Amino acid sequence: MKIAVKIAFMAAATIPAAASAQEAGRMLSLDEAVAVTLTENPALKAAAYEERAAQQQRRAAIGLRMPQINVTGAYAYMAKDIGFDFNDLKGPVKEGVAGGLTALVQNGLIPADKIPTLQGLLNPMMDADWFLKVQDQSLGFVGGEVTVPIWMGGKINAANRAARINEKTAVAQGNQTRNALISELVERYFGLALATQVVAVRQQVVDGVRRHLEDARALERNGMIAQTERLYVEFKMAEAERELANAKLQAETIASALSNTLGRESDWRPVTAMFLLAKVEDLAYYQDLAQARNPLLSQVSLKRELAQEGVRAQRADFLPQVAAIGGGSFYNYQVAGLVPRWAVGVGVNIKIFDGLNREYKYSAAKQTVRRVGELQNKAGKDIAVLVEKLYNQMMNYRNQMTSIDASLKFAEEYLRMKNAAFLEGMSSSSDLIDAELNLAGVRTERLQAAYNYDLLLARLLEAAGISDEYPSYARRNDAQAVLFDGSRSGN
Repeated sequence: MKIAVKIAFMAAATIPAAASAQEAGRMLSLDEAVAVTLTENPALKAAAYEERAAQQQRRAAIGLRMPQINVTGAYAYMAKDIGFDFNDLKGPVKEGVAGGLTALVQNGLIPADKIPTLQGLLNPMMDADWFLKVQDQSLGFVGGEVTVPIWMGGKINAANRAARINEKTAVAQGNQTRNALISELVERYFGLALATQVVAVRQQVVDGVRRHLEDARALERNGMIAQTERLYVEFKMAEAERELANAKLQAETIASALSNTLGRESDWRPVTAMFLLAKVEDLAYYQDLAQARNPLLSQVSLKRELAQEGVRAQRADFLPQVAAIGGGSFYNYQVAGLVPRWAVGVGVNIKIFDGLNREYKYSAAKQTVRRVGELQNKAGKDIAVLVEKLYNQMMNYRNQMTSIDASLKFAEEYLRMKNAAFLEGMSSSSDLIDAELNLAGVRTERLQAAYNYDLLLARLLEAAGISDEYPSYARRNDAQAVLFDGSRSGN
């Protein structure tokens, strides 16, 4: 979060400056380029969305502890009413009544002429439907239910811890994306600076060979050199122009790549020169930082914690699960009064046997923890080796610069001598052109060494997890700018 605040502050402070620079010719400093990238690049925006999604997932996991409340409604139409059918008793009852009346007549308790009257009184009851309806075939209701988890065997706690780990993982992935983007920016920003200066070097070569060609033509007219000497210079002139055209095309390609990293289309012109540092921290400093702050190592560590939560979640399946439940109906349509309107209770679920499914899943979860642990150990060693490799390669390019500077001084003096000898007719045009190309090669080699140094520094800081500090390295007092003309100036 501190890094994000720092980046936001940097962006707010530098984007207006970038806009002014763009109006003045789209010049862009390294600090401005970093600020623009960290606010405009789509990859970082996607990483931010990923972090927000993980935050919402963590909040969703908190809801597992909360009561679950549902409102339901239903309407049903059954094939028939629900009740008790007593129509089969009509026959026995009718026979019993007839026998009873006959017995009463025989005993003289009632006159025989009253039997038809009594039977007429009983006939409506006998002709009626003896079905006692309990529930109508059409019914509906609206109600609700509440479920409150009491004990889920620790599964809810494991789910919440896993959600927090996933949120931290998303943050670590965002940091990894941010660091990688800064390395990519350095590669393309200084790549464009290198390509632009190579164009300048190639342009100097073309201008120099053009002057040599004019001199060669003049010397040929005066009979001081042979035609082959002039033809050789013309051949080198065409070659130099072709190299210049290729350098310009390469600069255009890298400029497009830089715009892609920045997230803005424009004709950018880097103003921060490539640099070398007179002194950097020891190797152990970066290795310690890498073990503590490298986003990849952080993700592997978080994956191990997540695997451990997976073990706890699988272990929860062996324990009973207890929940309080309750429900009731708010509105009933033709629902029998015998049905209760509400109910509350406690439910317990205990798995006795599920085909050894839980046992195998629990064992698999423990194996995952062991696997991630081994990967964590390997990743730590790999990062340490990577840091050492990048550090040594960076120092090698810095050490090379001393010998390259010596070669540059020799190449400049050698060209001056060959040019003077050529004008006096004491040196051939091929020697002069070779000296010109040799100087261009040394200058290009010097620029390439500075570019490789800066790129390796960016990757070193990325491995150490401190890529956001790269601009401060370029602003150090001992940072020496490397320019195509061979000069090295302190900031």
